[in-house]
Amino acid sequence: MTRRELDAAGITDPALRTAYARCRLLNARHGRTYFLATRLLPADRRPAVHALYGFARWADDIVDDTGAEATTAERAAALDRLEEELRRALTGPVPSTAHPVAAALADTAARYAIDPAHFTDFMASMRSDLTVTDYATYADLRAYMHGSAAVIGLQMLPVLGTVTARALAAPHAAALGVAFQLTNFLRDVGEDLDRGRIYLPADLLAAHGVHRDLLLWSRRTGRPDARITAALRAAEDLTRGVYREAAPGLEMLDPVARPCIRTAYVLYRNILDAIARSGYTVLHRRAVVSRRRRAAVAADGLARVAAARLGTAAHRTSWGPSRPDARSAKEAG
Repeated sequence: MTRRELDAAGITDPALRTAYARCRLLNARHGRTYFLATRLLPADRRPAVHALYGFARWADDIVDDTGAEATTAERAAALDRLEEELRRALTGPVPSTAHPVAAALADTAARYAIDPAHFTDFMASMRSDLTVTDYATYADLRAYMHGSAAVIGLQMLPVLGTVTARALAAPHAAALGVAFQLTNFLRDVGEDLDRGRIYLPADLLAAHGVHRDLLLWSRRTGRPDARITAALRAAEDLTRGVYREAAPGLEMLDPVARPCIRTAYVLYRNILDAIARSGYTVLHRRAVVSRRRRAAVAADGLARVAAARLGTAAHRTSWGPSRPDARSAKEAG
């Protein structure tokens, strides 16, 4: 499968092929929902998505390294090295000593003309995770999520392609990145608390009488609290509102890319459904979408892929062929 994707994308350099394969492995191991949805993309676009995911995962792993030897200063130094490696790779030519993930990311950024500012903003948010452990307001959290989530949607947009001007689709792509991250924050409240972080905004929690000590007590004892349940339900409502912001953007995407993003949209919203069905017990156990449900959504996605490809073969959209910006990925490079 990896070879077919790389061949379809026109990636022939052996070192680059190895680099992209490394990113694909990271995606398959750590991003189950994301990886499942990515498989619904045309084969030639999948390596780029794997590269974007691989880079985000690399940075995230540095930030979340809680090993005994990983002090805040050491993690900051590791981010410095990553940022310098990224700078060298993006300004090219890519050094032969570059980390495989950086090499794949630089190649993807060049092929799809991705704005380097998106990577700069992403690194700024990753750096803030070293010292910031909570957010006073939702506005504060949205500022953080611009770099940690919204720019992921913006990075993806050139790869996916659009049938409208990209600027019209961009706000919805950014909102979808935020919706996915808010879903993860709600699902991972307990795990994040173990790392000393609370991503749910303090003003939302306080409106229901919830504070850090109460969350820690519930996490430690395994006992529920009606105030926590009410706050988590409010966070769910907030997240569903962001999905509504994102929804109009689905029809703006290239038809052959829509099934991928729609599948991710449905699966991530299903995580919210699982959280609600569990009684908002995310402080004590992780909510998961059943394999049966995941398979059903994937099957629907495959049917949509087949229909979209038949339609695209019969009639190209008014904004050109299915590749981004009416150019092939190779031309974009």
